[in-house]
Amino acid sequence: MANTTINLPTSCTQYLDRDGGRIAYDDTRGDGPLIVLIPGIGDLRAQYRLVAPAIAAAGYRVVTMDLRGLGESDATFDVYNGEVVGEDLIALLRHLDAGPAIIAGNSMAAGSAVYAAAEAPDLVSRLVLIGGFTRGPVMNAPTKLLIRVLMAGPWRAAVWMGLHNSLFPLHKSDDHDEHRASMRANLKEPGRSHALGQMMLSNHAYAEARYAEVDVPALFVMGSADSDFPNPVAEATEVAQALGGTSAVIEGAGHYPHVEVPDQFLAAVLPFLGAASLPAASA
Repeated sequence: MANTTINLPTSCTQYLDRDGGRIAYDDTRGDGPLIVLIPGIGDLRAQYRLVAPAIAAAGYRVVTMDLRGLGESDATFDVYNGEVVGEDLIALLRHLDAGPAIIAGNSMAAGSAVYAAAEAPDLVSRLVLIGGFTRGPVMNAPTKLLIRVLMAGPWRAAVWMGLHNSLFPLHKSDDHDEHRASMRANLKEPGRSHALGQMMLSNHAYAEARYAEVDVPALFVMGSADSDFPNPVAEATEVAQALGGTSAVIEGAGHYPHVEVPDQFLAAVLPFLGAASLPAASA
């Protein structure tokens, strides 16, 4: 894939104090509309490395935020789930004080974005939900027990890393192995594997319960081969309709379309945001 590399303005890790620890984020400090990008379970805010530069080049102030317990955020919190991540997001938006923001959340963080839009509507202008868990899952007892066993022991990080590698059916980026090495090293740090396990066991019904309170444009971006959903296209369509929004399906992509096919992701998302131009993604 031939892409043009666009470097983000220089930024460094900043921290927001929360009850129980700190949330790490970085900020391009541009003058345009604010967009906050949040990675999914087990990943780092660098998950957006291939699309954040192009979004900034299109005129947006880009902030990427690590989930509590992961990345450079502290692993000292008592609770790890999508709802409290939504509270972290709201606190960050208030701290940045930059007007209503666009929120893009992947996987579990999509539910956090829905929660924030319902809980603090004055702080959110648009939602981009990427392979998002925003309802359920409703699991039978044997499946729930299996997940608890897999996520309860010291092997949880290895289980997650194996699953993660299977979620890219279409394309792996040139730096795929390097990024995974960073993820693996992060999960070896004290407390992070525990945070991962708690997030994997969390339920997302809290977000579905707030659908009717969301009153901002929403775009659900889904890879048609996202194996995290029995029917990924139906999931995107149904959730988008419930939110009064729209969906964009990227054929053949998995759970991380913004990483697998960043140019196709940007082509779907930037017009939704109102961007006048479509810069190429990073290689």
